[in-house]
Amino acid sequence: MRLSAAEVARLVERARVEVIPTAGVATAVRAHVPVGVPVTVTASPTKGLEATVSLAEQLAGEGYAVVPHLSARMVASQSHLEELVGRLVRSGVTDVFVPAGDAPAPAGHFEGALPLLEALDALGRPFAEVGITGYPEPHPHIHDDVTIQSMWDKRRHATYIVSNLCLDPGVLRRWVQRLRVRGVELPLYVGVAGPVTTAKLLSVASKIGVGESGRFLRSHSASLLRIGAPGAYDPGRLLARVGTVLTDEASRVAGLHVFSFNQLDAFAQWRGRLVGALAPSE
Repeated sequence: MRLSAAEVARLVERARVEVIPTAGVATAVRAHVPVGVPVTVTASPTKGLEATVSLAEQLAGEGYAVVPHLSARMVASQSHLEELVGRLVRSGVTDVFVPAGDAPAPAGHFEGALPLLEALDALGRPFAEVGITGYPEPHPHIHDDVTIQSMWDKRRHATYIVSNLCLDPGVLRRWVQRLRVRGVELPLYVGVAGPVTTAKLLSVASKIGVGESGRFLRSHSASLLRIGAPGAYDPGRLLARVGTVLTDEASRVAGLHVFSFNQLDAFAQWRGRLVGALAPSE
């Protein structure tokens, strides 16, 4: 069963938005993202964790609820971890996201997310909220059963899951159902691409290993484009087609995680249009 426009808007109202720590992004966040919208900050081997933590400190100081990525394979040592944690705690950050990260080789002894999660526990669980990754599509290097088992193994150290980018509503719907059947009960933020050009989305999909989604977008692009904006991907249409699994209480969907690719103007317009259409009582 499809979601109504109001149901999609209520999900979007609870969305977090992900940004890449590039030059000028802090200005774009201030211009387009309301302070009440949580902002997650990615980490990449090319930019390093310093860029992530520095932007998190800056935005937290301006009143944003910031969720920095602590990519395990980019943490050089236990002392490096303690330094990063100390800086974030002093900045008022209470929520972090812990992926393994894309570094081809670990900078230290944290080869994956689980050892770093355990290290955070040993530090007294300094963050009230800790997120981990879920994979609706097969990981390019890890079997699907292993990724779900990994979520099970990490569940004691985390408080929520963020799903990786997925563009196929059927795949996403079945994955949420399978996740719960397997007994993984952590609240879920459903990862969706923000409103960007289809060309940009196809490029990103190929780079991050979600080939099935790329193929789906190529064959269904007309049904997922926004009327009046040729070539612009509309995530609201995806959400409507995923259906009521997103609003079913048993699914425990906490909200959306929007991959903005730093297209924050487009994100703000899309969010404002949907949320603004809600009745005051909603």
